[in-house]
Amino acid sequence: MDVKEQITKAVERITKDEKLKEQFRKEPVKALESILGVNLPDEVIEQVVNGVKAKLTQDKIEDSVDALKGFLKK
Repeated sequence: MDVKEQITKAVERITKDEKLKEQFRKEPVKALESILGVNLPDEVIEQVVNGVKAKLTQDKIEDSVDALKGFLKK
């Protein structure tokens, strides 16, 4: 299983679906298992959870930086 590919797939689905985003905040393992359609071993699912959290945080930071850049240009 390609963990990076699974992280990308999960991030795409979570960012497009508010209910899924909320479920991921509350129960990340269950949310990811429903997205990926499989019950993964704990060590694998934890890697995916951590990767998705990191990617979502990175995207949020990038959005904030972009907004700040836009504000400073005005």
